[in-house]
Amino acid sequence: MKTFLYFKFWTLLVCCCWTTQAEIFTSISQMTDLIYTEKELVQSLREYIEAEETKLATVKSWANKLDALTRVSTSDPEGYLAHPVNAYKLMKRLNTEWSELETLVLQTPSDGFISNMSTHRQYFPDEEDETGAAKALMRLQDTYQLDSEAFSRGKLPGIHSNALLTVDDCFDMGKTAYNEADYYHAVLWLQQALKQLDTGEEAVVSKADILDYLSYSVYQMGDLPRAIELTRRLVAIDSSHQRAGGNLRYFEQLFSKQLNEMNQEYQPASEEPIQLGTYSRPKDHLPEREAYEALCRGEGLQMNEARRSRLFCRYQDGYRNPHLLLKPMKEEDEWDSPHIVRYLDFLSHEEIEKIKVLAKPRLARATVRDPKTGVLTTANYRVSKSAWLEAEDDPVIDRVNQRIQDLTGLTVDTAELLQVANYGVGGQYEPHYDFSRRPFDSSLKADGNRLATFLNYMSDVEAGGATVFPDLGAAIRPRKGTAVFWYNLFKSGEGDYRTRHAACPVLVGSKWVSNKWIHERGQEFRRPCGLTEVD
Repeated sequence: MKTFLYFKFWTLLVCCCWTTQAEIFTSISQMTDLIYTEKELVQSLREYIEAEETKLATVKSWANKLDALTRVSTSDPEGYLAHPVNAYKLMKRLNTEWSELETLVLQTPSDGFISNMSTHRQYFPDEEDETGAAKALMRLQDTYQLDSEAFSRGKLPGIHSNALLTVDDCFDMGKTAYNEADYYHAVLWLQQALKQLDTGEEAVVSKADILDYLSYSVYQMGDLPRAIELTRRLVAIDSSHQRAGGNLRYFEQLFSKQLNEMNQEYQPASEEPIQLGTYSRPKDHLPEREAYEALCRGEGLQMNEARRSRLFCRYQDGYRNPHLLLKPMKEEDEWDSPHIVRYLDFLSHEEIEKIKVLAKPRLARATVRDPKTGVLTTANYRVSKSAWLEAEDDPVIDRVNQRIQDLTGLTVDTAELLQVANYGVGGQYEPHYDFSRRPFDSSLKADGNRLATFLNYMSDVEAGGATVFPDLGAAIRPRKGTAVFWYNLFKSGEGDYRTRHAACPVLVGSKWVSNKWIHERGQEFRRPCGLTEVD
């Protein structure tokens, strides 16, 4: 039975989550501007169409009138011109009215639309952004073990929408991966494009083009029998294809050589369709990749009854802090060792909205410190946009800083500014430490290392986006208005390597967080040194 301090209790929810966001347009907040830009362009396009239709209607009316007139005039030219009015009107038409028609035809109603396009084009995503968005989908596909068909049909966990991917969309996804030499994902998406095309779905891309890219990608994955089978299909469709014939001969010779060396007989390609799991995903730089992604899916959690029995709820008054005596904060244990706690109702809705308003104009691609040089730089393993807010920016920032100090008992005078981050679909921050492991880090000279992390969740997330601790098997789900707190260093000043954590990709939704990194200096009497290295 759980112990409750003070006079109320509430349900202890031990779950966990973190999230983050994607490539150059790494903020949902900023991407929403593109939605309104596109709406304005659609309106401009409709105005252009209306102007073109009006112009065309005028030209058609003129043509119909002249068509009837010329039928009469050409039936008896001399008789027609014998009438002086007809002779005058012919002179007038050819001298004036045809010139007016020429002017009308030369008018370009597209000028307004083109001007509008030119104005907004500077804010459009570029090729790097499109590639980043495609990679974000592939990242989600890997982390949450989703097949390409689930994406193309809008079937995400717990969500079904009409956001569908066409044959051409799937082909472009595959081609993006192909151009990055990522043949694993290229196969998955090109196979999906072929599957949808074979069902009769219309597309701009041809089956020959899909088979061309798919067969070579399959070859790169080491599946020669299937590469041969796909290339034969390509040759059957287009016998004059410039690469297909040569590729087929090369694949067949290579496969024959392999069979001879292994003393095996020919085996036809598997008739099973290519899907998630057909080929092994290549290993990458992250040793705990599988554990990290499993936790993001809610698998491998090390929360058991014994550990749960050591977790409690309480009212926290900041060690009798005057600001919290009359209204203590609700505190829940999320993990026992290292101790991770969650504070409920830490930020109000109004405070969250104000912080977001302050941060939005300043959002920029989040950076990390290069472990070799110490220089701040962007990195693919941290995909989000962030802004830094000072206490002087607005009273709400000063209040939040003071509240953190009151609650933790730690001074924020040497803490970093409040960092606000917006993580969108596919956004992530792979496993990392908040504290510096560089013994002579120049950035630590004044205020010391990052002693503790105080993380505010400023939004709920529909799916994905957990904060996970791979070494612990722990995950913390974001809940709007709550905050989590943990120490990165032991009392000795040594780093607690168990606090290595990650922000899982956001599957559906937009995640807003703000965090305060509290440093060592000024805490000497607030958190005295321990007697051992791991106190």
